[in-house]
Amino acid sequence: MCRNIKTLRPPYAESVTEDDMRAAALQYVRKVSGFRQPARHNAEAFEQAVDRVAAATEDLLSSLVVHR
Repeated sequence: MCRNIKTLRPPYAESVTEDDMRAAALQYVRKVSGFRQPARHNAEAFEQAVDRVAAATEDLLSSLVVHR
């Protein structure tokens, strides 16, 4: 699964949307948890993890200095 996460920083991506970051976060959490779709009793923890990974991704991308 994680092989399908695309690089989200320039020059590989000109513009990155929240949807792009959330999709990458979702793929990561799916891979780490082993769940494509968690059971109801794990859904909240799964969604929180996706939110946190997406936020960390946004922080990382906004902090990177890319020299072209």
